Amino acid sequence: MLRTTGLTKRYGDRAALKSLSLSLGAGQFVALLGPNGAGKSTLFQLLTGLFAADEGEVEVAGHSLRRAAASALRQIGVVFQQISLDLDLSVRRNLLFQADLHGLPRRLARERIDAGCARLGLGGELDRKVRELSGGNRRKVELVRAGLHHPAVMLMDEATVGLDPKSRQDLLAALRSDVQERGVCVLWATHWVEEAVAADRVLVLHRGTLLADGSPAEVTSALGEPTLEAGFIARTA
Repeated sequence: MLRTTGLTKRYGDRAALKSLSLSLGAGQFVALLGPNGAGKSTLFQLLTGLFAADEGEVEVAGHSLRRAAASALRQIGVVFQQISLDLDLSVRRNLLFQADLHGLPRRLARERIDAGCARLGLGGELDRKVRELSGGNRRKVELVRAGLHHPAVMLMDEATVGLDPKSRQDLLAALRSDVQERGVCVLWATHWVEEAVAADRVLVLHRGTLLADGSPAEVTSALGEPTLEAGFIARTA
């Protein structure tokens, strides 16, 4: 579902990503674990076409981001680290605007909005302005928005920063449901080890380079410490 080959991005003399090659399949919940400055956000900016790579290729569901950007981006849903909702619009209007951008028929859009909000406990919030919502509920709205067009790949860039434990748990549970029900590929960027230990696969990124890739147990072994947390700290300090 998502493939990068030799992906490199430089800012002046500093390489934020260094020839990164990944291949992620359908129905996988993949944690991208890295400290601040590891290159996680840069990777997401390249995957979503916000920045252009200096070298390398990105493919989404078989579509080249370089040669067929519209087809590739149509397969992606994304929640960035910073909230990107219109605070003065209602939840419903924010979501309808996104559905219109993807060309969803209005009836189908309303069905998906109602179903998505109900699943995340937002059914009673549809006509409230986003600025009236808690941080956790704003994140839930963004998750509903990212999935309206039923993308093959969901990108989550440190989406739980600042959330309480219950809101973090709800977001993770909703994404896991999409993985199981629709075979979505989720790439979840985080610096919280506890969010990575339950993933199907863990990628450890440090200074733009992939240090380890495998199941949580395999990555723990590769990092050479008794726990994933201890290995992560030892190799990225």
